[in-house]
Amino acid sequence: MNYDIIDTIVRTAIDAMRNAYVEHGSIAAGACLLASDGTLYSGCAIDSVVPEYKLPAEVVVTVKAVSEGKREFDAISVVADIDGTYMPDDLSHKFLLEFNIPEIILADLKGNTKVMKLEELAPYKARRK
Repeated sequence: MNYDIIDTIVRTAIDAMRNAYVEHGSIAAGACLLASDGTLYSGCAIDSVVPEYKLPAEVVVTVKAVSEGKREFDAISVVADIDGTYMPDDLSHKFLLEFNIPEIILADLKGNTKVMKLEELAPYKARRK
């Protein structure tokens, strides 16, 4: 994946992060999903007083794209307002695997990015509340 695409996806995720609803202590996060046809989808973390309904940005953006009929994806970027790189938790990882999103671009607000294959995330622990 070339640098311009990565940059666009990361900046779109950062823009989406600004809409995060984190009234109950979750971390502000944004995501951008690149469909195989080139369409970009953005989404943000949505917090809830009900723990089972705290929705991470990577799940929100995937649901958004799938609900609009997309089924094939090339990459997803996730950015969060934390020190270091945000890592999807186990449930989010399984959800992304369900939709076969092959690459994940993890970025921080300082401009650092890391491109990984989705399967490579398995050994990492979550970096969100």
